Amino acid sequence: MILELVEFNTPKGWTREQVAADARQVFAKWQANKDLVSKSFVLDLSGKGVGGVYVWPSVEAAQRAHNEEWRQNVIKRTGAAPTIRYFDLMATVDNAHGELKEFPEAAEMTKQPAA
Repeated sequence: MILELVEFNTPKGWTREQVAADARQVFAKWQANKDLVSKSFVLDLSGKGVGGVYVWPSVEAAQRAHNEEWRQNVIKRTGAAPTIRYFDLMATVDNAHGELKEFPEAAEMTKQPAA
């Protein structure tokens, strides 16, 4: 599994409620994406940045969803390009549901020792 962290600026002057209302407009889009395992919408505590924490089966799936058209839309709305980072999702502990999940190594990750 791949964890993708996407961050971008909050549109200038937006409140938490405006950010939440904007996010609600894309809930159905993300629910309809058959590749997406999960997505969390996050707001920096300063209110100046927003992001998404995505879980995907592959980097390719993430890149299909976050293509150049999507990137240009973020730039148009926020004035800056998003930053995107990919992680090999090794395991999740979900205490709310009493679950522990471990995942095999992501095929896209380079085999290098951890620092």
